[in-house]
Amino acid sequence: MKHYNFLIIGFGQAGRPLASQMVEQGKTAAIVEQDSMMYGGSCINIGCVPTKIMISDALQHHNFEDVMARKNKVTSIFREGSANNVRNSGMDLYLAKARFISNKVVELTSENDTIQVTADIIIINTGAKSRILPIKGLLETKNVVDSTGLQKLKEQPKTLGIIGGGNIGLEMAHLFSQMGTKVSIFEHGNHILSQMDEEFSELAQSYLEEDGVNFQFNASVESVKNQGEQVLLTVDGKAHLFDVVMYAAGRVPNTDGLGLENTDIKLTERGGIKVDDYCQTTVENIYALGDVRGEMQFTYISYDDYRIVYSHLMGDNQFSLSKRQNIPTATFIKPTLASIGLTEKMAKKQKLPYKTNSLKIKNTLRAYITNDYRGLMKVIVNKETDAILGATIFSEAAHEIINLLKMAMDHDIPYTYIKNQIFTHPTMSENLNNVFNF
Repeated sequence: MKHYNFLIIGFGQAGRPLASQMVEQGKTAAIVEQDSMMYGGSCINIGCVPTKIMISDALQHHNFEDVMARKNKVTSIFREGSANNVRNSGMDLYLAKARFISNKVVELTSENDTIQVTADIIIINTGAKSRILPIKGLLETKNVVDSTGLQKLKEQPKTLGIIGGGNIGLEMAHLFSQMGTKVSIFEHGNHILSQMDEEFSELAQSYLEEDGVNFQFNASVESVKNQGEQVLLTVDGKAHLFDVVMYAAGRVPNTDGLGLENTDIKLTERGGIKVDDYCQTTVENIYALGDVRGEMQFTYISYDDYRIVYSHLMGDNQFSLSKRQNIPTATFIKPTLASIGLTEKMAKKQKLPYKTNSLKIKNTLRAYITNDYRGLMKVIVNKETDAILGATIFSEAAHEIINLLKMAMDHDIPYTYIKNQIFTHPTMSENLNNVFNF
C-alpha cells in the first residue's frame, strides 16, 4: 500500500496548487482524476474558460464551427498543460476512480488495476455535477443534455429549449441566440434573477428577448421524449418541439461513489461536505475544497479555499471562511451583470439606514462611444456611516468594475472616496463618480 504526504481526489483548481506547494517543500503528493478530459478541473474544461470563449466569439459573429473549434483548441492546451505541470513537478497522477475504504485508506480503481493508498492529509476536490430534475424521460431521451453536453454538440441546433432560468441557463441562452439559434427558456418561477432587485430582472429579460430569447414562466415541465431526431417537451399540457433541450437546474456537490459512508465525514443538509472554518472535514486531516462543499460554486472560491487550507497547514491561519467577505459575482449575458454585497431589498429587509442611487447607461458618454445604450448601475450605501453596502452593475466591463468596489468594501473605504476619485476617460468605470454622487 503506497503512502503519500498528500492525496488530492479530483483535479480541480484548488487541489493542484496546494499539492504543488507541498511538493516544493519536499512532500510527496498524488492527484487522482477519473476522467482524463477533466485534467485541470471544471473551470478550464466545461466551465468558465470554454463558455466565455464561446460567448466572446459569438459576440464577434463567428460561426458555430469556428466557435467550437477555438473552444476545443484552447481547452485542450490548458488541459494538457495542467497534466504536464503535475507530472513534471514530481507528483503522481492517477487516472482512476477514488473511493474511501476507511478514514485514511482510499481505493483507486483504474481500467486495468485496483490499488489502495494512504496519506497523511487527504483533499477532496471533486467539484459539482448537474442537478437531475424529476422529469419523465429526461435521461433517456436523445439530444437532451446539460451544459457540459451542450458544449459538445457537433452541429448547431436551429431550436434550443432550456429548462431553468438560472445563471447557466441565461448564459447559454445568450450564447446560442447570438449564433442565430432560436432559444426558449422554461422557468419554474415567475421571473429570472430573483435574488436581484426587480429592475435588473426586468431589464435582463427584456434584453434577452430583444436578442430573440423566448421566456415561459411558472412553467411545469412534465415530460421529455423524442419525436424522430427532435425533442418533444411537454410543458403544462402543451407540446414544444426542439432540436436540443438543455436542463439547467443548478449543480450539486459531487460526492457519489466516494465511499463517504465508510468514513466519519459528515454532510450538510444541502448535501455538501461539512467543514470547519479552515475547510477541514469532521475527520482530522481530511479537507474539502471548492464546489463539493455545497456553497458558492465559483473558481475563485475554490482557489480561496486552497489559500485557507495552505495557511492553516502552515500554521499562520491568515485566511479562513469566516474572514471571507464581499464576494463579487458576474453573469455573462449582454451586457455583463455583476453584483456585490446587498441589494436594496436586502437592505430594506434588514432595516438598515440606507440610501440608493441609480444611473442609466444610456445617459453616459461611454454609451455614445460604443453605441450600446443597454444597462443600469445601482449602488446602496449606509447613509449614517457612508459605507458601501452593495452594488449591481449591468454594463460593459461590469465584471471588471465590480472588483474595484470589492476592494473598497473590504477596506471600509467610504463611497465619497469613489465619488471623488479620478478615473481614466472615456471609460465605463468613471461613471462610478456619478452613481455615487448622492
